[in-house]
Amino acid sequence: MKRLFLQLIALCCAACARAGELTDWPRWRGPHDDGCAQAGLYPTSWSATSNILWKTPLPGRGCSTPIVWKQHIYVTAPVEGKDALLALDADGMILWQATFGAENPGKHRNGSGANPSPVTDGDGVFVYFKSGTLAAVEFDGKVRWQTNLQERWGKVVLYWDIGNSPALTEKDVVIAVMHGGDSYLVAFNQHTGAVHWKVARNYKTPLEGDHSYTTPLVIRHNGAEALLVLGGEHLTIHAAADGKVLWSCGDFNPKAKSNWPPVASPVLDGDLALVPYGRGGSLHAIRLAGEGDVTATGRAWQREVPASFCPTPAIAAGRLYSVSDRGEIMCVATRTGQTEWSGRLPENMNHYYSSPLLADGKLYCVREDGAVFVVRAGGTFEVLAEIPLGERMIASPVPTANRLLLRGEKNLLCVGAK
Repeated sequence: MKRLFLQLIALCCAACARAGELTDWPRWRGPHDDGCAQAGLYPTSWSATSNILWKTPLPGRGCSTPIVWKQHIYVTAPVEGKDALLALDADGMILWQATFGAENPGKHRNGSGANPSPVTDGDGVFVYFKSGTLAAVEFDGKVRWQTNLQERWGKVVLYWDIGNSPALTEKDVVIAVMHGGDSYLVAFNQHTGAVHWKVARNYKTPLEGDHSYTTPLVIRHNGAEALLVLGGEHLTIHAAADGKVLWSCGDFNPKAKSNWPPVASPVLDGDLALVPYGRGGSLHAIRLAGEGDVTATGRAWQREVPASFCPTPAIAAGRLYSVSDRGEIMCVATRTGQTEWSGRLPENMNHYYSSPLLADGKLYCVREDGAVFVVRAGGTFEVLAEIPLGERMIASPVPTANRLLLRGEKNLLCVGAK
């Protein structure tokens, strides 16, 4: 009996240890680029006096989503006028900060010089800033290398603030620069910072159609590593080895409307890319098979619906969960394009910039004024909770070990059951 009792205590202690550990979320939309937590029990409500595990003040205004790797949290923010990367432990204590060049502050009311999120594959953390600084940082805070894209290849000409995060292939860190000047993709060796390749990516478009705020996705195409890129009114696949265009699909703006830059990034369901476009007015499903220009043959379906403009949808089990800037939510079957359910969050003058998180059968949607809405993700539309955070929030929620990380303009919060 005593031995059984000790075994039970050991099991309980092991469970408690696991509950306190952070689970990895290595890039903006998670390990599978889908905005979906694979497991866990996540809170439905919290307040200033309940379920707030910790709250850490940040040194400056940033809009980037944190990432989590091996019990540490990484987030970018300005520090005394400089771009910086901060590392925090599981209890929210800042362990170190790595600083770079001068910050280029945001000009949009919901922008900053630190919009892009960090990314890691377990061999260093990679960061990119509006200033043009791109850097690789060791896990102890030492800067491995840094460079500045704008000093090397010219200023970025966007109406608003840079939003795309770095993408990591097996060997390189890749940045997509798609703007009103010469657009390009560039790959730097992760270890040395040397340029591996740089390819032009220019398309003639109506006004602002060549601007893009989307993040490339690393995929497999015909058995080889590749990059999926949205911008310039084209979805393209590039070989990770040399940047060569392998595949392309256009016709996202057949009426040639101005001021249609893509902000929401594509999401994937197997060999299907789901592409919000037209300032949230349409949703395209594109088959990624084939070679060359597939504009005439690649569309599986297209719908004119209130989709996403800024928030990138979440996707799981053949369903896409989309939140429009005005809080219209819909669940769409990815293979058919049919709406399974839809609804609208309470009308408000504030918009949605944060991308939704799907976790524990719930959809977490964050409005720019810091109101978090928890919506049931199955069956019919139902709002389970509305929780005010008390500060503006543009970053997306991050799930980790039954907790949520919520990054505001001033603080990083961790919520969950104590």
